Amino acid sequence: MTTRLEHDFLGEREIEDTKYYGVQTLRAVENFNITGLTISREPLFIKAFAHVKKAAALANYDCNVLSKEVTDAICYACDELLTGKYDDQFVSDMIQGGAGTSCNMNANEVIANIGLEYIGKAKGDYEFLHPNNHVNCSQSTNDAYPTAFRLALYHKLSAYVDALEILHESFSRKAVEFKTVLKMGRTQLQDAVPMTLGAEFHGWATTIKEDIERIKEMQQLLLEVNMGATAIGTRINAPEGYPELCVKHLVNISGLDVTLANDLIEATSDTGAYVLISGTLKRSAIKISKICNDLRLLSSGPRTGFNEINLPKLQPGSSIMPGKVNPVMPEVVNQTAYYVIGADVTISMAAEAGQLQLNVMEPVIAFSLFTSLSYMGNAILGLVDKCINGITANEEACKNMVMNSIGIITALNPILGYEACSTIAKEALETGKSVHDIAVIDKQLVTQEKWDEIFNLENLINPKFINK
Repeated sequence: MTTRLEHDFLGEREIEDTKYYGVQTLRAVENFNITGLTISREPLFIKAFAHVKKAAALANYDCNVLSKEVTDAICYACDELLTGKYDDQFVSDMIQGGAGTSCNMNANEVIANIGLEYIGKAKGDYEFLHPNNHVNCSQSTNDAYPTAFRLALYHKLSAYVDALEILHESFSRKAVEFKTVLKMGRTQLQDAVPMTLGAEFHGWATTIKEDIERIKEMQQLLLEVNMGATAIGTRINAPEGYPELCVKHLVNISGLDVTLANDLIEATSDTGAYVLISGTLKRSAIKISKICNDLRLLSSGPRTGFNEINLPKLQPGSSIMPGKVNPVMPEVVNQTAYYVIGADVTISMAAEAGQLQLNVMEPVIAFSLFTSLSYMGNAILGLVDKCINGITANEEACKNMVMNSIGIITALNPILGYEACSTIAKEALETGKSVHDIAVIDKQLVTQEKWDEIFNLENLINPKFINK
């Protein structure tokens, strides 16, 4: 194994010559063995760094700070990163001290060494292309890292929206399929009034659609960046006009409508956008988890539960109870949602922990949002594929529960009044008789003709006001 010698102000270290990262990344690997998940697990983050570093290089060239040779080498290296060929060189742990400096330097060193080979030099020959002096020119971790994070997060949110769209479409299809399946609606887990299974699924589709719109709104917050702020927002070490030029290039390179923050000092220390995004993601996770609770209840049984729907049978559910099948997909989505909810607490605390001109906790915010979006997106796709699409209705069981329910007495309120209906309901509960038998046969308060008008399928599905 051949090595090269690299140094920083702490001393010299040997680096395997096959590695494109350098001494500062090596120190990060040694110092931060936290999650076991490296930046390489987030290719969108790597691509975002490539966009940021290329835009910075072009802006620096426009400002006569970098030569054409150095600029071309950096741009070539950034384009190479976009292919994914060098993802394995991003070895810094996602959670790290230093406000993301190790992550930023990982990108700087890999870009520098790719660029050095491009101009015919050896890795580590930083005299010709330096990670700090050239790749990180006119930048700080404190503007390069947040900008890359925002670009990557924007695309992660787009992927999550795609998963939600698939979930919405699945619920919508089931809403049509079950539009004539009569069932009992429930409040506080008690019989309420009739509805259709299709209406229930349509309600779920609607609530998912609302979250899609909210997340798209939150995405726009990420398009305001602080490139050119450098260390704390004062633009120190950045040439005149660089921030504006850098953002202009970033728009062209990334294809996103990125804008420069009006107040770079505020933008460098503020993490409020992440708090809002995390809150919106938590809302989405909670809603989906609630739906999964409903699916588990509606499919409970099969003989001692609700048994209104059947979930696809995926695997044996017990090592001791033969024939038992569990609702494993809703269960795993529940658990994933709990992770997202916990991550929101982490993000809240990390955002609050910012001090003065910088929030050093941004790496754990990035980790929490990236993993939450990945895990929840995977859970949603699994739920659709292995559960929602295969749900069937127990139509007869649903209908029988409606007609045997005391809750249908509510439909007689306009004719008999609340007091009389309460008396019928009490008697039905105490005797076990049906509402029909008490109201129509025993007490003859309602004719069979009127009963049939009120309790026909169409009127139960789309109730009309009947008081005579």
